[in-house]
Amino acid sequence: MRMNDAETISLRQATAPDWPALWQIIEPVFRAGETYAISPDIQESSARQLWLDAPTATFIAENENGDALGTYYIKPNQAGGGSHVCNCGYIVAPQAQGMGIATRMCLHSQDEARRLGFHAMQYNLVVASNEGAVRLWQKLGFSIVGTLPDAFHHPELGLVDAHVMYKRL
Repeated sequence: MRMNDAETISLRQATAPDWPALWQIIEPVFRAGETYAISPDIQESSARQLWLDAPTATFIAENENGDALGTYYIKPNQAGGGSHVCNCGYIVAPQAQGMGIATRMCLHSQDEARRLGFHAMQYNLVVASNEGAVRLWQKLGFSIVGTLPDAFHHPELGLVDAHVMYKRL
């Protein structure tokens, strides 16, 4: 697929029957332990609760054949007085890396956040060694509003910084 193939990708709200396809995308990322502050040993049922059941909404990115290429969730970042700010998590399937899927999902999530009444989006722990994500979020208008020294224990790099990134919607 070419970079402009992201235009042929559809995004729709995920439902319970989508879980097996979502898990195929999510599991390797969680197991690798390089980008999410989630135990690499997480049980599938706990991952489902975290990614599909608990968020306000979860979306799946598919190609024209219905193959799952990525997923994201959206939820309030905090309760009560902080509930006007949302948080999202994104994962792109390995075979879809470099196709613009993350960009499409991030732009879609911002539109969805506005539709849901959120006023801003915050990423709480963007691992600094995940340079591609940091660059992409900045390109899409997010600012690093804080850096947490040694906040993430990377399985290969040891302790690395993590950023809090923020964008008003």
